[in-house]
Amino acid sequence: MEVKKKRIVFIVNPISGTSSKKGFDKIVEKNLNPEHFSWQIIRTEYAGHAAELATSYASEGVDICVAVGGDGTVNEVARSLVNTNTALGIVPSGSGNGLARHLCLPMSMKGAVSMISQGVTGQFDYGVINGHPFFCTCGMGFDAYISLKFAQSGKRGLANYTKLVLAEGLKYKPANYDVCVEDEQGATHHYEAFLIACANAAQYGNNTYIAPGASMQDGLLDVIIIRPFKGIGGPRVLMDLMLKTIKSNNHVQNFQARKLKIHRSEEGAIHYDGDPCIMGSDISIEIVKGGLKAIVNPKAIEDKAKPNPIVHAIDRLVSH
Repeated sequence: MEVKKKRIVFIVNPISGTSSKKGFDKIVEKNLNPEHFSWQIIRTEYAGHAAELATSYASEGVDICVAVGGDGTVNEVARSLVNTNTALGIVPSGSGNGLARHLCLPMSMKGAVSMISQGVTGQFDYGVINGHPFFCTCGMGFDAYISLKFAQSGKRGLANYTKLVLAEGLKYKPANYDVCVEDEQGATHHYEAFLIACANAAQYGNNTYIAPGASMQDGLLDVIIIRPFKGIGGPRVLMDLMLKTIKSNNHVQNFQARKLKIHRSEEGAIHYDGDPCIMGSDISIEIVKGGLKAIVNPKAIEDKAKPNPIVHAIDRLVSH
């Protein structure tokens, strides 16, 4: 009896991300068994093409659509696959790779393709901010402002992003927000905040953990509010993001919610998975449980915030 082959489409953005995709076709050929898989490799030709391709192939019932590119390409493909039976695969080649890191996928092309060949999938939550799907984080305030500046700069890479954060951090003025949490029967809380982040996954990318311990399978958003701090507090916040200790920072408040509404005095920048745009003063954010099927590392565990003795030793030194 002939075994039905799984059909895979690799959607390659040749100009996205920070790593070369040279030799990718040969990597696929060497790491996929043609007895078990049939595949196509398609390169995008214009902005939004990845989303169009993923939508089309999902409607055909392709088993796996693989995003080969940076976080923007991953988001395009993923949002086209929500609430379908087509699984998202990722071959990460961006500077952040937040979703791939959360799913414990290899950062190399060879390793990522090999992981896809194992075909282990899971069902994961995704978020929606004013109609825009996101998979790791969304937010407003300083991180959205920097995302907008970063996009406008026309320069990619971690070095340029870090430069912007350092240049703009001390000049940025916090804003006022009214947050209404549906889970609390409409109770509204007022915050002056440096930023408000809503996290489905643990990190922004680059192992920068805005919500250590966040799960993509609990049907909840982790909401992180960073209140204003003096200049000396900035380095501590940055260090806590790297050490997975942001929730212990005394300028941080966090809670979980399924749905919330945020009002601010005027329109401004927001971001979803690092993609910035300008939105109005009223923002609605919610979680959709189990709406994304994705390839995972079979050895991965959901709790990635287990104490690390080295990290905590460094943290104790910094605290004293």
